[in-house]
Amino acid sequence: MLNENIKKLRKEKGMSQEELAEKLNVVRQTVSKWEQNLSVPDSEMLIKIADVFDVSVGSLLGETVEVDNTKSELAEISQKLENLNAMMAERNSRSRRIWLTVIAVSLILIASFFLFTNIYTLLFMISPSQDVAIIGGADGPTQIFVASTSFDWVTPVLLFLAPVILIVISVYLLKKAKR
Repeated sequence: MLNENIKKLRKEKGMSQEELAEKLNVVRQTVSKWEQNLSVPDSEMLIKIADVFDVSVGSLLGETVEVDNTKSELAEISQKLENLNAMMAERNSRSRRIWLTVIAVSLILIASFFLFTNIYTLLFMISPSQDVAIIGGADGPTQIFVASTSFDWVTPVLLFLAPVILIVISVYLLKKAKR
């Protein structure tokens, strides 16, 4: 509001209405009418008023003159928000990396456990199967027929591939966590 800005700027400069009127070559009542919002200065007079107060005509016509304080406050708040945003992004990134690492290590442990608990099965299935087992009896060693099966490739391949797949996924997650 123009009237409030003229009054505020005049008081900030420590001028009376009469002193301002002298600098602008008008009567004191004219300045009083401007400050009471009873009249408005013309465009040429606005330029002279802005020159006397050392402000732009735009800030003189604006709602408030305290633009400089607000700009610095806004810049400060903007900088703080930018810093907070950067810190939150870093924290989220760090949290994501930690979770990916935990998942990858867990998968490696599961794969290792699976592989080591099934190593006997893998070795037994790869070795030639025996059709006959020997057991001891009251009258000495006795041979009995246990089973006659052909060699099965599906089970050992699955028992070997499952941990390998888990380890490959773990390595991928670890590489992704490093980014």
